[in-house]
Amino acid sequence: MSDKQTENESRIATPGSGSPVWWIVFRRELAELWIGGRALQLIILFSIFLGIMSFVLASNSELSLIPPKEMVYLTLGAAINVGLFIALIIGADSISGERERATLEALLLTPASRRQIVVGKFLAAVSPWPAAFAISCPYLAVLSQGDEVLGQALLWGAVLGTLLAPAFTGFGMLVSIWSNSNKTSLFASLTLYVLFLLPTQFPGTAQTGAMGKLLKQVNPMEATNHFLEKTLVNNRGLDEVGYFLLTPALFATLILGLLFLYAAPRLRLDGGIPGLIRRRPGCVVGLFLIACLIVAPGTLPALAFQGETSTDPELPLQISIDMNYRVVKTGDKIEFNTLVTYSGTEEESAPLIVAMNITNLDGEGDPVDPEDWSPERAQYIEPLAPGESANLSWRVNAILEGDYMLYMVVIPEPDGPEETSQPVASSGIHLTVNPFTRLNPGGVLPFSIVIPVVLVLGMALLLWLRRRRLDTSSSR
Repeated sequence: MSDKQTENESRIATPGSGSPVWWIVFRRELAELWIGGRALQLIILFSIFLGIMSFVLASNSELSLIPPKEMVYLTLGAAINVGLFIALIIGADSISGERERATLEALLLTPASRRQIVVGKFLAAVSPWPAAFAISCPYLAVLSQGDEVLGQALLWGAVLGTLLAPAFTGFGMLVSIWSNSNKTSLFASLTLYVLFLLPTQFPGTAQTGAMGKLLKQVNPMEATNHFLEKTLVNNRGLDEVGYFLLTPALFATLILGLLFLYAAPRLRLDGGIPGLIRRRPGCVVGLFLIACLIVAPGTLPALAFQGETSTDPELPLQISIDMNYRVVKTGDKIEFNTLVTYSGTEEESAPLIVAMNITNLDGEGDPVDPEDWSPERAQYIEPLAPGESANLSWRVNAILEGDYMLYMVVIPEPDGPEETSQPVASSGIHLTVNPFTRLNPGGVLPFSIVIPVVLVLGMALLLWLRRRRLDTSSSR
């Protein structure tokens, strides 16, 4: 038996001071993860990635002025996804890595039960998530720019991350327990991670209808992504999208139950898939899908209708803008007013909707998403009396360089579901946007530099202390 095997066995076999065996395993694994540097290395890479992403969100001319809520949502989503990746990698290496390093046999020969070994390793493997979330908090605070969305982001980030990180760690450990090699364990775990991650990258239009909603409900990462988007960006209440929390909870319950109640007591030296799962590989997946189908909201197909289009060349509505053109730099804010007048003489107007639109005048330029340019794309007006006017204020953020035409459209609310109305457009504002670069956008640059540097110095200090301890032990 090697020296490392003897050391591992003795450290578990003589817990000392009456400590629980799982606690001894946990402390040993925690020291190997953090003092050995593997977890710290992944956290350093995580901080570098998050710093680069935050800097790009705050400085890139295409994204620099997206609303703070969207920047917080994108950063939090990336932090959770990368945190789950770290948890999955460490979990996938926890058992199969011991097999390849020939140290698992020493653990199995100790008085510790197999479930205690798995519990200790699991708690150590989950430990990078709190560190990753703590690192993401300063970036979220800077990018929120004082918006109240920060509190919601911290709350739901902690809740959803704490649900999913143990679940993905547990899945990685399940694969690791049943894999004969570390390569197999890592490959299978990363394959599942990619399958979960890909739907979150699909555009929203690709996930409409009943099947699209079912996909969002079944996939724990997509359900989390959708919940965060609706809650943080679209201001939806928990009563409207709270059912999306059921999928992460069900996924975590299923994985952790399978890990601790079924797989942990059957931990073996040679690995291999248990007979029940080998004979019925779709059993676990089927149970999860059935559970998600039970809680998935019912969807009804949309009813399409065609109304007759009516045009009235003498509409009693006019809309005007107090600006004709403007030359600005990327990052500037443009404020203007619109005046909607109802010139009818007999009765009041219908309720009115005023919508803002922006068009790129360069046919080869980038497409424009008005929601990125303005925090408020539409405003609503109560019915106007004959001769009455309504004044509306608007603000537009110059996102992309180029030539653009901004115009407003006032839309009378139709009288019924089978009726339509004639929109009225205003004159346009010709916007010429010139490029402008910021060296420290939003004050995020110091965080992007300081946090990785501090973590690297901390890792160097731990390695120095470890080497010094080894030198002191060898000199005795």
